[in-house]
Amino acid sequence: MTKTNILSAWALSLGVLGASLAPAQAEEKTEFKVAWSIYVGWMPWGYLEDSGIMDKWAEKYGIDVEIVQINDYVESINQYTAGAFDGVSATNMDTLSIPSGGGVDTTALIIGDYSNGNDAVILKGEGTIEDLAGKPVNLVELSVSHYLLARGLDSVGLAERDLDGVINTSDADMIAAYATDDVQAVVTWNPLVSEILGSNPDATNVFDSSAIPGEILDLMVVNSETLADNPDFGKALVGAWYEVMGLMAAGDEEALTAMAEASGTDLEGYKAQLAATEMFYDPADAVAQASSADLPTTMTNVAEFLFDKGILGEGAPSADFVGVAYPDGSTSGDANNVKFRYDATYMQMAADGEL
Repeated sequence: MTKTNILSAWALSLGVLGASLAPAQAEEKTEFKVAWSIYVGWMPWGYLEDSGIMDKWAEKYGIDVEIVQINDYVESINQYTAGAFDGVSATNMDTLSIPSGGGVDTTALIIGDYSNGNDAVILKGEGTIEDLAGKPVNLVELSVSHYLLARGLDSVGLAERDLDGVINTSDADMIAAYATDDVQAVVTWNPLVSEILGSNPDATNVFDSSAIPGEILDLMVVNSETLADNPDFGKALVGAWYEVMGLMAAGDEEALTAMAEASGTDLEGYKAQLAATEMFYDPADAVAQASSADLPTTMTNVAEFLFDKGILGEGAPSADFVGVAYPDGSTSGDANNVKFRYDATYMQMAADGEL
């Protein structure tokens, strides 16, 4: 995903959004807008719009749903948080920090996938993650890459203080940075991971997201009040999504090729990215992920990381500042300040053939 300008986005989440941007007003309505950005697991949203599948499902429920591509991933979340969109594609971490941390009650309507190797810590030369000790690491600061590094270091009893610093490097500059003599390690995501590993014989993947399955979740999140007042909006989105998931699971080359071309690669390149992505083609699997006993632990880890970096929300007194609700009714964080909800209702409808 295009995760640039993340620092500026979290600056917004620390006050500007909460102070000056109003969330979407909840009301019964018939027209909705959803934003998405380029990433392997979110390419179906563009295909939904271009193929007419979204229009078909929206018509079934007597509504109109416009799916809009935003080139800048963080900007899409900012616009959703400001109320310009009713939903947006986002990771669990970015949902917690930006809209939920900014006070916008947000529901994870669809759990589309989790990164299963798309994000990686790459060392220049042979070694293991322990060999990062004393070395500088280049990454997009305060991004999912930063979180992955923290989890990797923790797995071997290290912490960021054991490094020779973290150097903020944009995704656009990562390939060039790796080629310089000063850079000893990077953390990034696909397609950059594949390019670095494939073009540099000295590059070693020492830790990737397959080691923390289910922690970097790719979602479609929507405004909770809008969803509550307009359940047909949720039904149409979920119904359309799983129609495309069925095509992908069946290997439909027309659909996959369209997604590949829209993401700037070819069919084989897109399939390679899908191989490092645990897609939930079956809605029952997405329901299981939402109901996983591990999810509250994951969200607690994410909240602790965000709080440690000062980006959980303006004036957040602790990592428990934002409450997160789960399908069984349990919560993590502050149960009196629930702003992030995992709701399996609509995914379960899809699994039961009730849409």
